[in-house]
Amino acid sequence: MQHAKKDIISQLQKNILLWQGFAPPVADKAKGIGLGPIEEAFPNGIFPTGAIHEMLCPTPEQAAATGGLMAGLIAALMKPGGACLWISTSRKLFPPALMGFDVSPDRVIFIDVQRDKDVLWAMEEALKCEGLAAVIAETREISFAQSRRLQLAVENSKVTGFLLRNDPRKLGTTTCVARWQITPLPSEPEPGLPGVGWPRWRVELLRVRNGNPGSWKLEWADGRFEPVTEVNEELNVQERRIAG
Repeated sequence: MQHAKKDIISQLQKNILLWQGFAPPVADKAKGIGLGPIEEAFPNGIFPTGAIHEMLCPTPEQAAATGGLMAGLIAALMKPGGACLWISTSRKLFPPALMGFDVSPDRVIFIDVQRDKDVLWAMEEALKCEGLAAVIAETREISFAQSRRLQLAVENSKVTGFLLRNDPRKLGTTTCVARWQITPLPSEPEPGLPGVGWPRWRVELLRVRNGNPGSWKLEWADGRFEPVTEVNEELNVQERRIAG
């Protein structure tokens, strides 16, 4: 009887995840988009595409760090094809910098509007286009009803959306699948080479629907995301001492 109850509960959990858009990974296919251990925080251990993600950027430094991480994410999302739309009222991203993350700037279409409400309208319309790989929108606030409209749009098109929020005072309940916060970390220079190393971030998942929030250190190196562990950091310190 106890095993039967567990089986019923397990099946109900799987059904709920499917209804919410969390499909299990297909056998013999690569999982996720290369975020390593971070992806284990999501249901089925895979980054949810065809959903809306909320990225908190309360400071200019965090906004810049989020832009870098976003470049790596859209590089993975655009591999099968499609373009990306980036919508905002005050564009600050330098398009040629995307090439550092293997993103060709001509595959990112920038839409500049004057009002915040126009950002959300343009995002909703863009999310209905199945030919896009991702839609990114910079906005200060969004209501639950507005986030629901965005979620309904991606449920049909399967396009992945990202909301970059720069006003933490106006956070509320949304239908977003996850709430992220990205903080820049000091890079590690290559042994024997002066200057700045690969970009690093502290990636925090503050809220994950049906998942497990947490914090990780991540680096973009050699065209892919790499987790930064204490062992790796200690090895880098030792290599710098030897090189010095």
